[in-house]
Amino acid sequence: MSQNETIRVGIIGAGNIAGHHITGYLQAAEHAQVTAIADVDAERARHHTERLDDPDIFLDYRDMVASPDVDAVDICLPHHLHKDAIVAAAAAGKHILCEKPLCLTLEEAAAVTGAVATAGVTLMCAHNQLYLPAVGAARQMIREGRLGKVYAARTTDVFSLQLNEETLGWRARRATSGGGELIDTGYHPNYLLLHLVDDTPVRVTALLSRHRPTFMEGEDTAHVLIEFAGGAIGSIVTGWAYEPASCTERFSVVGEQGSLWSDGRRLYYKPRGGEEVTVQDAVAQAPDTYALEVVDFIDCLRQGRRPLNTEVEGVNVLKVILGAYASAERGTVVELKNL
Repeated sequence: MSQNETIRVGIIGAGNIAGHHITGYLQAAEHAQVTAIADVDAERARHHTERLDDPDIFLDYRDMVASPDVDAVDICLPHHLHKDAIVAAAAAGKHILCEKPLCLTLEEAAAVTGAVATAGVTLMCAHNQLYLPAVGAARQMIREGRLGKVYAARTTDVFSLQLNEETLGWRARRATSGGGELIDTGYHPNYLLLHLVDDTPVRVTALLSRHRPTFMEGEDTAHVLIEFAGGAIGSIVTGWAYEPASCTERFSVVGEQGSLWSDGRRLYYKPRGGEEVTVQDAVAQAPDTYALEVVDFIDCLRQGRRPLNTEVEGVNVLKVILGAYASAERGTVVELKNL
């Protein structure tokens, strides 16, 4: 796409997350405009129009992706609807930003990958935590060899969620969510771990728990161990059931030459045998990572640049999560190549 033309975006799904994304498009208003919103509930779609310049409203996203007034789409649908929306958008030649998870099964992943490749469009996974400044700085330090060979890494995303059938809605059912907490907010520490370790995951083992909600079909807490091809071991702790201990880090990485860790806002580094130093301190206001990812999506399209995470990384994250579910069900370590 030309760097000078305005990128016209259609949003598919007008739930709460769409509002967070709209903030990003408003920040990128010099180069992007939301020209359409599609949702089966027209009133829900119109709720967002107060912030926008009179976008078209569609009840069926298939009609929207056929519009010549849309260049790219932003998929903010429930999990089980992602694959069909991606395939339809790609077939229509639209670039795609898709909320997590990319899709729910390996069969769906194959369909998504094939559709994007055939159409030659850009797909970006909306992995917003990659836009935390501490994450970018940590990945750069790891790639520069500041830690030496990586031995272990850990990511967490644990909080106490007010759980009831009304608030969880479709997330309480495996058929629509794809599982439980692990494939929902637990998706964040999964893609974060793979981003930081930057190696191929080969084996997975997991334990899942449902501590609080009896109405929920899936887990509310997950503990996952991942072995990478280079020998590093990754650990993920994620859940909705409890408030974590105050010492719980957002991520940490340990290597032969040192370690780093972060609470999500600050980044600390300790060389082997040396003193811990603050690499990055917290700013007064936490960054809006949803807006940052949207702005980057528009920049990727303008510059012809590869997004941080495309369908390639999205499928890799999905494989780890499916491996974790298989491990918990079978009570064994799962070789990801055998999924």
